[in-house]
Amino acid sequence: MPRKKPFSNKQKKKQLQVKREKKRGETCSSPSSRNPSVERGTGRNRQSDTSDSETTDITRINNQPVPRDGKYDPNRFHLHFEKETKEEVERRKKIAMKKILKPVAEKELEMDINQIYPEEKGLNFPRRPSWHYGMRREELLRKEEKSFQEYLEALHSKNPTGTLSHFEHNLETWRQLWRVMEMSDVILLIVDIRHPVLQFPPALYHYFTDELKKHIILVLNKVDLCPAPLVLAWKHYLTKQFPRLHCVCFTSHPGQTYSTVLQKRRMRKKAGNNQAGGPIHIMRACQEITAGKVDLSSWEKKIQRDAVAVGTEGDLTDDGLESVLVEHHSDVAMEMNSPTQELYKDGVVTLGCLGFPNVGKSSVLNSLVGRKVVSVSRTPGHTKYFQTYYLTPTVKLCDCPGLVLPSLVDKQLQILAGIYPVSQLQEPYSSVGYLCERTNFLSVLKLKHPDQSPGTPHDPSTLDWTAWDVCEAWAERRGYKTAKAARNDVYRAANSLLRLAIDGRLCLCLQPPGYSQSKDEWESHPDLAEIIALQGRKEEEECGEREDEEGESSSELEEEHDRDADDDEEADGDDEDDTVKADRKGLTLNMFSVLGENECE
Repeated sequence: MPRKKPFSNKQKKKQLQVKREKKRGETCSSPSSRNPSVERGTGRNRQSDTSDSETTDITRINNQPVPRDGKYDPNRFHLHFEKETKEEVERRKKIAMKKILKPVAEKELEMDINQIYPEEKGLNFPRRPSWHYGMRREELLRKEEKSFQEYLEALHSKNPTGTLSHFEHNLETWRQLWRVMEMSDVILLIVDIRHPVLQFPPALYHYFTDELKKHIILVLNKVDLCPAPLVLAWKHYLTKQFPRLHCVCFTSHPGQTYSTVLQKRRMRKKAGNNQAGGPIHIMRACQEITAGKVDLSSWEKKIQRDAVAVGTEGDLTDDGLESVLVEHHSDVAMEMNSPTQELYKDGVVTLGCLGFPNVGKSSVLNSLVGRKVVSVSRTPGHTKYFQTYYLTPTVKLCDCPGLVLPSLVDKQLQILAGIYPVSQLQEPYSSVGYLCERTNFLSVLKLKHPDQSPGTPHDPSTLDWTAWDVCEAWAERRGYKTAKAARNDVYRAANSLLRLAIDGRLCLCLQPPGYSQSKDEWESHPDLAEIIALQGRKEEEECGEREDEEGESSSELEEEHDRDADDDEEADGDDEDDTVKADRKGLTLNMFSVLGENECE
């Protein structure tokens, strides 16, 4: 009798999953359906870097998802980025383990938009090819695919390999952009105020204003995470660079800064969506654009009613809630839509929400509506399909999945901006090093160097740190250990630090050109009081320099999950069963942090 071949538990699970799919009749000829672990692996908890296991390959290059006989395909709007070679990943990992971190000058934080999107590099976006009503659906799809391939070839011909940043290779996501641009009268281009030049492609601005003859409102979101003088400087810089741009500052959580670096959320339940700062400014910008062609008085009254409907503790009363009409558009209904030349058709202005992943598009939409109508998540690509919301009888909002346009920005900065899923990074340590060189991480994280003996009272700032040392020290402080060997889980610690940066608890803010020299002028600018009032602050606070001594013990009792899905449910408060909510009210202890730092010394 021949010897049996070893059969792992992972293979057994895969076999059972395939059997279930066959029983349900969901088997497809596509490679992704034959390997269900590929789809499930994107949200799976990663092992420590010490296990030397590769992450699941989901960064597919131009591999368009195959429809499943009319059924919903979960892979359809997944982010498609170019996969880095294993040699490049190993090279960056070795550098992160050896390179000594040195603080960069404040001048290095200044970034010009022309450095990221130079005109001669052809950093454009794919255009929808021409079509007519006599074309069949299949013919149009083939024409779009051919045009997209030609766009990629032209883009790579002008930019050598390795110079481009991560950008979207999924044609299905670009199709959603085309639908929104065709249907919208005004575009709400939402960017993160911490790094707006990364997320504002000039090609999109020139196409919409010059070719389509429409207006763009640039929404500078998350202004509560950035110092007020810097917000004002960015607003003036972008307005000067793009004269036909309408800049509006916005925040969904005014006056709700993180009290500690380990704080999970910003008390969102007590402060409703309609307490956001900025909806009135977006409405006034639309009034200026429409110039009386659309009656926006109902929108203004809605904003006033939402403000009155807020209770004394920030909760909405039932009487204050209004019904919102939601429309989900099928592909067949959208693919043959003609871009109408008539603006404000039937007296309705259509606002299209565009932006990169993790800039807060869904949060802005919820704030405009006055309550939660779209689930929000820090995971890039959370919004999966095109949908519209009637804010009032004369105002319609369109939500679109986030997409990434090509640029020359550093990929490490892209990761810190949240365009790449943290749980799917093969090598997060170089991004941690990039972050630590540009922030005062020692005073915020209160780390102890791994080489420092317990009884030695050395100042951590006098020791040499590498990105690997930072991750190891953070794993030691938070109690992140590997399952088998109980060693410091540096991979989990690196992902945790990147999530702190994305959430704004460890804040990295870029600066416009010349800001370091004219900083005093912006700090005494007459418009500064308006920005501070929008942020909900009584006095100016430095971003990322908050004390985390008080109240830290209670937050350390909560174990920080590594899965994006688990973090999203905790931080964003999506709909859950009552039993799940009840279980979360119980005390979940991290056994490594129960002792506390003082008791371990």
